[in-house]
Amino acid sequence: MSDSASAAKGGREKRRGIFSRIALYFRQVADELRKVVWPTRNELWTYFAVVVVFILAIMLFTGVLDAVFDRLVMWAFA
Repeated sequence: MSDSASAAKGGREKRRGIFSRIALYFRQVADELRKVVWPTRNELWTYFAVVVVFILAIMLFTGVLDAVFDRLVMWAFA
């Protein structure tokens, strides 16, 4: 059980000092990072390519909408 969970169940325990709480925080962060399943190099490049293609598609879609609305406004006010 983690330190904070045991402290919560233990009831009224002595409050930790600021440096002790900071150290506990960093220990818990390190413990959580050990649990992370990191992607392989190939997975990372695949994810990167998917994100770049998606961003380009959204840019193209937004550019087309901008051009269409530009033409409509120019036609309406000309």
